[in-house]
Amino acid sequence: MNLVTITSPQSVASEAYRTLRTNLYFAALEKPFKTLVLTAPTQHDDKSNAVANLAVVIAQTDKRVIVVDADLRHPNQHKIFGLKNDAGLSNMIGSSNAFVRMPLQDTSVTGLQILTSGPTPDVPSDALNSRKMSQLIATLREQADLIIFDTPATAIASDAAILASQTDATLLVLTSGKTRREQAQAAKDLLIRAKARLLGAVMLNAKT
Repeated sequence: MNLVTITSPQSVASEAYRTLRTNLYFAALEKPFKTLVLTAPTQHDDKSNAVANLAVVIAQTDKRVIVVDADLRHPNQHKIFGLKNDAGLSNMIGSSNAFVRMPLQDTSVTGLQILTSGPTPDVPSDALNSRKMSQLIATLREQADLIIFDTPATAIASDAAILASQTDATLLVLTSGKTRREQAQAAKDLLIRAKARLLGAVMLNAKT
């Protein structure tokens, strides 16, 4: 895993994330959002890297950002940021006193915190579709300027669509050389059926 926005802030890739940040800023002028889902048509680590790097560049503008690793099937955010994952989102959903003390973890980036996935629940989609998850989203909205959810690929689970229907905006992550046109279209159609506010798609690893 490589947080290019930290290790190589002057690189072309880092500038691309700052451009994406600007585009999201203009999208928010038209209709503000505080909760943002990132998903991809198929499962790969590029999506999680995109979540992490986008969160970094947004936090670098003096914003309070929380990344929620809602990919309960293939969590990556604790690996990217070098954090423990013994307690996280799944613990909060399954606890009767979940909101007494959130297991948010600080990072080396000022203003950026991570809510890791925690242990994998028996049925991740049920956990994300629960009343407790809705309450958690509402609580998180009060603690940051932006909450970014890293979710599973649309092709392997309904999790992304479930969260997209509960949050303010969704961004689809495509990867050049990996994502096929029909996969991207299927993901778009699914998110639209879920009544997600789809801001658009971001293409990773595109040749310049």
